[in-house]
Amino acid sequence: MQNKISHDSEVPARGQQVITACAFIFHDFDGVKKVFAPRRAKTKKFLPDVFELPGGHIEYGEDIIDGLKWEIKEEFEMEIEVGEPFFVFTYINEIKGTHSIEVIYQAQFQGDIKNVRINPEDHSEYLWLTKEELPRAYTENKKETDPEFQAIRKGFEKITR
Repeated sequence: MQNKISHDSEVPARGQQVITACAFIFHDFDGVKKVFAPRRAKTKKFLPDVFELPGGHIEYGEDIIDGLKWEIKEEFEMEIEVGEPFFVFTYINEIKGTHSIEVIYQAQFQGDIKNVRINPEDHSEYLWLTKEELPRAYTENKKETDPEFQAIRKGFEKITR
């Protein structure tokens, strides 16, 4: 597997399109379903200190699901089982100068969730949030109307049917 550091959200790539895969990782806590929400490190130039769905950029020619699994393993030392994609949106990364296409998949950690480890270069902490607790994750730079929060709400609709 290639070293993905070259695809960091801060490395300039003016005028390019980037595919990003993210995981709506959910867990059932005694009948209460929650989503895994890591907070980006404060040192990040692009969206520092905001909660996000975990994932990352997909390398040229890389299978999108393999890339998503690799990102989760790299950032949290956990394996995931990937389900269906259920939300797609686009955005401009002004720091990198790219147009990103973000595909969000349902996913679950494999193994004990107590084994989640964060890489401090990527994230500072994580929360497990219910749909009702989502406002705890809103920030000045990422509000309720952010597409990822729209995706999270849709993800909750899918897992609570």
